[in-house]
Amino acid sequence: MAREKWLASELGRLLESRDDDAAPPVSGGRAQFRLYEQVVTFIGQASAERPMLLVMDDLQWIDATSLQLFSHLAARLPTGTTIICALRDRAPTPGPDLSRVLAAASRLPSHRRIQLGPLSLTDVAELIRRETGHEPGADIARNIHVRTAGNPFFVRELSRLLSDRGALSDGDASVRSGVPSTVRDVVRDRLASLDDGARHLLRVAALIGRDVDLGLLARAAGVDVADCLERLEPPRALGLLETAPENPFSWRFAHDLVRESITETTEQLRAVRLHLRVADALEESQAEDESITERLAFHLSAAGPLADPVRTVEALKRAGRRAATKLAFAAADRHLESAAQIARTAKLPELELSALSLLAIAPRRQAGFGGTTFDLLERAEHLARQLGREVDAAGLLFARLFGAYTFLEWDRMRLVRRLYEQGEASADPVIRVYGRQAWGLHQWDIGDIGAAYRCFSENNPALLDGVVSAHSETPIRRDVSGEWPGWRAVVTALHGDVGTAETIIDKWNGPDDSYAVATWAYYTTIIASIAGDAGWVMRAIERWMAVGTGRAAIQQEHYIRLNWYWARALTGDDPAAIAAEADQLLTGTLVDPPRWGVAYHHALIAEMWLAAGMPDEAGIALDRADQALDAYGQRYAEGLVLLLRARLLHARGEPADVVRAAAEKARDRSHERGSHLFARRAEKFLAAFGRGGE
Repeated sequence: MAREKWLASELGRLLESRDDDAAPPVSGGRAQFRLYEQVVTFIGQASAERPMLLVMDDLQWIDATSLQLFSHLAARLPTGTTIICALRDRAPTPGPDLSRVLAAASRLPSHRRIQLGPLSLTDVAELIRRETGHEPGADIARNIHVRTAGNPFFVRELSRLLSDRGALSDGDASVRSGVPSTVRDVVRDRLASLDDGARHLLRVAALIGRDVDLGLLARAAGVDVADCLERLEPPRALGLLETAPENPFSWRFAHDLVRESITETTEQLRAVRLHLRVADALEESQAEDESITERLAFHLSAAGPLADPVRTVEALKRAGRRAATKLAFAAADRHLESAAQIARTAKLPELELSALSLLAIAPRRQAGFGGTTFDLLERAEHLARQLGREVDAAGLLFARLFGAYTFLEWDRMRLVRRLYEQGEASADPVIRVYGRQAWGLHQWDIGDIGAAYRCFSENNPALLDGVVSAHSETPIRRDVSGEWPGWRAVVTALHGDVGTAETIIDKWNGPDDSYAVATWAYYTTIIASIAGDAGWVMRAIERWMAVGTGRAAIQQEHYIRLNWYWARALTGDDPAAIAAEADQLLTGTLVDPPRWGVAYHHALIAEMWLAAGMPDEAGIALDRADQALDAYGQRYAEGLVLLLRARLLHARGEPADVVRAAAEKARDRSHERGSHLFARRAEKFLAAFGRGGE
């Protein structure tokens, strides 16, 4: 029962492929956290039955996602569990992320660091004796010690060579292309003793990977399984390959450096041809294992011009989707970038456009458009226009504009005007909708809520729904255009109709699409916080967490968390500590580089400090909000900032007429800009102040 339970959880997704793995790729912030917690729970349950020792070798090769899991587990290590990790301190040098995790682990009370240096001359002599069964002479031991720098693996390999030939070949322990020359020499020497059939089989196996699927190897090499087994026996006897004790048909290279040595000694043209044969064999297997998707993409890419570029690009696109589904976003980006580049080189604009469109989505769902993603979007828009796909081009331009607002680019108005003018000049209703939405987004941005409300209202819900449903075949429109109701709901709330805004936003209330649920929580908490309703924020987040989608975009999750901090602080849950934590999150996520909403969230933190009875800190936060308003020109939160200024004056005991004048300024300015919700909040403060502030 326990096994079935764990396999049914997200932890089981790592072990077994599922039908729902084909779902659109989405961000992994909460998914990763919950997955890591499941790992901790699983290990805790196992160690409760008996003490557990986890051993991790070659920690220097750990990937980013596994490193996050290791860091999480080390910080929450269950009782009765010990982790032993081995890593190199050079060649390669641990990267900055690994160094930070190791530094954090070193502060744990149970941490112990043991530095293992190279083998001494005495140790080398002992290892040679154990490997060969003979006592080495002093000169032989010294030669091996110098040539290997005391590396146990190199010592072992050279010792085996000594046993086979009775002498050492000249060479050095330098490293070339990631493989020590001594190891390469050993492998080359052993290959020379094999016949052509065995060498061919080893070259194919080396391209497949360290673990070799016997059936795949036989198909790629063009031999039957029985012949394959016979040809593998001599390499096994030489120590190049080994079988698992529990399964004599499970083959792997004795060390990955052996495999790398073989690939490096394979002529380039031969390797290219062999990669294509491995790709063909993978497709012939018709296996349902989704991991084949990425392996196929790798081998087709390595086959270069010998592979059909259409086949390679499609494989890379599938691999990109698969990698993103597994939350391996860096790998997804590499696959899709390769797909776009291959399509461009092969002059396949349609395929390049589809790859670029996929590539543009994952970064947005992780952390917002930015950097090279902007260049990719511009390239994709150019392709769409070349192909006469003006609607797609408008959608890509809108996605680029959305990124400009996410990162508060100073010239974002240039993109707005360009798209708006295209929309007004076009007879296509989709392009017209894009143009008007862009103009409404601009009015919201500059704080003219009345104009934004009118602009969004012109794009009525029926028209928007029709456009999205009838023209939703591209990932850009599904991802970006699908959020239009959220923007309209926020502007409707700012304009004063919170009830209608709630009705609009509740279109995202179902768990069928996990990204949509995260989007619902994102916009709901924004509306609730601008309305000053902390309870509403808490209820929305509780519902979101109860659904358990765990796949909110990282960018959205930052905002949701900031709104959650605000709600907790206003409901009396240690507001000072929460305000400090929120300020740290804001500084780390929205300030550098500046993101959408930085001024508004400084205002929320100011309100948290006011709830904590700390007006000086609130004043600092409001000063930062004012600076952001002036620096970035995003003024939709101006009415709230002015209102909080009035509340700060009141908290500092300023004269009643000064407080009243500040609150009236907030009310009048909000009414002037069509931000009637903030105006009503100012009126409510004035009414309460009038009763108790005289």
